[in-house]
Amino acid sequence: MGGLAQLARAQGYRVTGSDTNVYPPMSTQLNAAGIDLWEGYSLEQLNPLPDLVVIGNALSRGNPVVEAVLERGIPYSSGPQWLGEELLAGKWVLAVSGTHGKTTTTSMLAWLLDYAGMQPGFLVGGVPSNFDRSARLGESDFFVIEADEYDTAFFDKRSKFLHYRPRTLVLGNLEFDHADIFPDLQAIERQFHHLIRCVPSNGLLIRPKVSEAFDRVLSRGVWTPVTTFGQLEDDAEWSVRALSAAGETFELRNPRGESCTVHWGMLGAHNLWNACAAAAAAHHVGVPLAVIGEGLRTFAGVKRRLELRGEPSGIAVYDDFAHHPTAIACTLETMAKRAGSGSVIAVIEPRSNSMRTGVHADQLPAATRMADYVFWYQPPGLDGSLERIVTQSQSPSEIVSDINELALKVAAKATAGDSVVIMSNGGFGGFHELLLDMLEA
Repeated sequence: MGGLAQLARAQGYRVTGSDTNVYPPMSTQLNAAGIDLWEGYSLEQLNPLPDLVVIGNALSRGNPVVEAVLERGIPYSSGPQWLGEELLAGKWVLAVSGTHGKTTTTSMLAWLLDYAGMQPGFLVGGVPSNFDRSARLGESDFFVIEADEYDTAFFDKRSKFLHYRPRTLVLGNLEFDHADIFPDLQAIERQFHHLIRCVPSNGLLIRPKVSEAFDRVLSRGVWTPVTTFGQLEDDAEWSVRALSAAGETFELRNPRGESCTVHWGMLGAHNLWNACAAAAAAHHVGVPLAVIGEGLRTFAGVKRRLELRGEPSGIAVYDDFAHHPTAIACTLETMAKRAGSGSVIAVIEPRSNSMRTGVHADQLPAATRMADYVFWYQPPGLDGSLERIVTQSQSPSEIVSDINELALKVAAKATAGDSVVIMSNGGFGGFHELLLDMLEA
């Protein structure tokens, strides 16, 4: 929604917005764009009367502003609908979908097109460091967008990505998530097939070579050419092969067997996977392999995706958005390969709806096995206890329910040479800054 607001502002609209938790880096971007922010949902923000209210999918009936919009007959729309109708119509949309890696892959793809001089527009659910903003209009007909399967709004229960009508579609991976709106994986697969139905025959579907979920999705019908990506041994058309333990150097190979070697600042096998998918999408709109390799070498990552926040007292503190067992496992495996002789300390806030309701509880003990120690934060309102996860964990673990106590315990546990990985998809109550200050002191 923050990126959407910036796009509307760039088109010349006067834009205001509200949320219950406004925190950096998005709040900083919005302020810089001249967008006034309201903390909370006071009806004063409807004065003067707006021409249109764009309602995010986190809001529902009962919210005071939503109720006022309906009662007063103020025109309203969802974010994806407004975007699809007002901005994406007539553009070549390159959409990146999947359970994991959407933000990073979308950022890579936008950067590859930009590096090639194509000046794309983009909308990303994070802040790509190469652009230091999450959205821009661009100066060409190409638009790169992170395509989320979550539902659109309280009045539109279709997945958001159905509004985008992509011509180039990355199908990154597919697992069960968003348990608050999907009963099972089959329900998510159905939405992905609705999306595939919208891709024209002169477009391209980019899918992993090995994926039972996408095998099932595409078996329902495909009307668009398909290309595959994966590891070299998978015999995928686009492939990657790690040349170093943590993935800092890798080989990228295209369907003609041509290859390039990339040494970059990213870590982890999952990012090689992301790079391979982004490369295939960039090539579809004309970016040569050599330029793709050069662009990947200069890709600077995404804020809050294994972002190094500082190294006070010789302790590396990373901020990571991982909030699904698979993502947590990938992050910790990457850090274990990178950490050397130091310990890897994980600090996890179960904040997503699926995490809070315990849907992933059975998978979490194994997901944290590569950490040397795990701190679980038990926030207010969490459904059930984390005790079972800690009891079954393969790594030493403990539960802390107070932010200040958590920072003290982590600071006491960490020593020079260790890495602390903070994993949350929210602001974590300012924990990152609190810990950094404590370690500095």
